[in-house]
Amino acid sequence: MNHPDIVIIGGGMAGASLGAELAAHAHVVVLEMEDRAGYHATGRSVAFWEETYGGPVVQPLTTASGPMLSAPDPEFHDGSFLSPRGTLHIGRPGDEPLRDGFLTAFAGRVDLQPVDPATLVPGLRPGWTLGVMEASCQDIDVAALHQSYLRKLKRLGGEVRLATRLEAARREEGGWRIETRDGAIHCGLLVNAAGAWADDVAMACGVAPVGIVPLRRTVVQIDVPDLPSPDLPLIMDMQARFYFKPEGRNRIWLTPHDEEPSPPCDAAPEELAVAEAVARFEEAVDWRIGGIAHKWAGLRSFAPDRAPVYGFDPTAPGFFWFAGQGGFGIQTAPAAALLGAAMITGATPPATIASVDSRAYCPDRFR
Repeated sequence: MNHPDIVIIGGGMAGASLGAELAAHAHVVVLEMEDRAGYHATGRSVAFWEETYGGPVVQPLTTASGPMLSAPDPEFHDGSFLSPRGTLHIGRPGDEPLRDGFLTAFAGRVDLQPVDPATLVPGLRPGWTLGVMEASCQDIDVAALHQSYLRKLKRLGGEVRLATRLEAARREEGGWRIETRDGAIHCGLLVNAAGAWADDVAMACGVAPVGIVPLRRTVVQIDVPDLPSPDLPLIMDMQARFYFKPEGRNRIWLTPHDEEPSPPCDAAPEELAVAEAVARFEEAVDWRIGGIAHKWAGLRSFAPDRAPVYGFDPTAPGFFWFAGQGGFGIQTAPAAALLGAAMITGATPPATIASVDSRAYCPDRFR
């Protein structure tokens, strides 16, 4: 059927989650340009839920998503998507303003406790004297969450069309005409959930971009034969130069926290970024490295103010933005999808997202 009510461009976590929440109200078709959904940013996540990640504007979405991730409807998923981890934010002398600003920004919102990091991380090198513990941080089973949304979408009558790229689209009476290599699709509402390609999709539809920029993030999986414990917290540098966390008994996921502008693409790691990641890791701990097991890169896409972009474009009727989630699109997915669905249908937002103010994310802030 090429006359659905809603077409969503992008089958990653954003498109799958929003599509699943809309499918009970309308016939939804998700167009995914790759041979499988979630190939890009969704499939390359370091996979944690951390309330402070993304800053105070993102935190309400993350916090609201927590209960839905930890205790989902059994029909949606049997069991929790989360498992305990915790985050230890570490710093050195001179980082006190960063620590104090961090504590102030989330006071009354997130439970943050100043600690001595050396007591929590065996092998932490001298000089790392500042610590803040964020105990609520959890690991996320990203693949299970994404697949649960895709199953819900299909169970409610929605479709996912793989290897189907939007070539162009234009407004017509009653909605949009979308051109693909497999023919035209007519719909009433077009949703841009295209991640790194969000501005390109907008321009292909004759809609002005909002300035979403893809930034490359490198991740390295290293062997650490003498890892003190697989249950250590996620460790984040207060200066945002690295973070790492155990992944299994003797492996670490590590990133130099790089953000290199990139065109939308199948991102690949740069050797310099890999070397920087390892060097920064060795600055932090004295753990012996056995070798690099794997390395990859993904694109994190940010609007100019680094807040997500959710809402109807004020200059293009029937065009809805659901993009710019940066590196926090996984951990905010449940709340963001409910918020986006309420904005589209006009329904009263459910109580689970009552604390989220959608005005902070509307695209008209760029117009």
